[in-house]
Parts: sequence; C-alpha cells; structure tokens
Amino acid sequence: MQLQLHGSKKGAVDVSDAAFSRELNEALIHQVVTAYMAGSRRGTKAQKNRSDVQGGGAKPWRQKGTGRARAGTSRSPIWRSGGRTFAARPRNFKQKVNRKMYRGAMSSLMSELIRQDRIVVVESFSLETPKTKGLVTRLKELDLDNVLILLEAFDEKVYLASRNLPNVAMLEVGAVDPVSLLHYDKVLTTVAALKRLEEKLV
Repeated sequence: MQLQLHGSKKGAVDVSDAAFSRELNEALIHQVVTAYMAGSRRGTKAQKNRSDVQGGGAKPWRQKGTGRARAGTSRSPIWRSGGRTFAARPRNFKQKVNRKMYRGAMSSLMSELIRQDRIVVVESFSLETPKTKGLVTRLKELDLDNVLILLEAFDEKVYLASRNLPNVAMLEVGAVDPVSLLHYDKVLTTVAALKRLEEKLV
C-alpha cells in the first residue's frame, strides 16, 4: 500500500500491507495496552503488619480481674499504633506478552490509525533551534495540535522544544508504545521512522 506524503500531491511512500493493513483486533490491543500500563506500575507500596511493628512484647495487663478485654500485645491491628491486618507488600504487576502478540497489536493499531487518517507522513522533520515557538509554528503549518512526533532517532532540539507543550510529545521509533499512539489525536512520522517501524512489525 501507499501512504501520501503531507503537502505533496504526487509524493507517496510504499509500505508493507502485512504491517500497515491488518484488521482491527480490539481484544489483542486491549490486552497489550493493559499489560504495558501494568508493567509501568512501581509496585513498591509497603505497610507493616504486627510482626514488623516495634514493641508490643509485654502483655499490657493481666488476663483476668481488670474488667477490660483480654490483650496480649499493644501492637494488635485493632490498637492505635498497631500493625496492619492485611499489610501491603512490594509486588510485581508485570504481565507476560510475547513478541508475536506485541507486534500484532502494534500492527493492528497502526493500521487502524491509517484508516482513521490519523497518521501524517512527512519527508523529514527538524528544527534549527530548540525553541518551543519554532515547533508551534511548524505544527501550525502542518495543521497539527495534539500530536505525537515519531522520529527515526532521538532529536534533542525537537525534544527540548516539545517538552513544554502538554499535547505534544516526541518519541524515537525504538521507544514507541501503544499507549502513546492511542493518547494523541495525530501521529506525525518521517519516512525514515515509518520504514524503521515497518521493519519492527513485519
């Protein structure tokens, strides 16, 4: 299949049907997105149970004759400054997704973005200076507002210019992920970045 270059009536780039013309597989995309977001969770939450809380070794009062309830430790979960009954422990939220599933989900997602006309392909994209104002001007020329800029390699000038814009982000092809592709209204990609992404998906 061919994708039209933005601003060129005759210019087009040939891409693989296997990578960019697949049917939408919502279940697979959902599974991969869920796994990606779960993997980004830190999982470092921790609380102390009654054995972790310092103190509480002595029996607060004798078993009988005081008129109060029986108590064996002052670090009981029902006591103030006691341990938690079901204390949280550090855990790993990662879900296994094999390469074939991940490539299939990314290919299906990119194909759907193309069908929705959310992919904008340009020959190249760069800035003379790392200025946000310059980037905003370039994006206005392309009629883009909420956009993910996909480049073949990391571009420091584009990164510095885009990091202060809430609806604009830059990623190199090696770091692209399904959540970022879904988050933005449009995806601006260069021909070189598109070809490199095609190599990863085929």
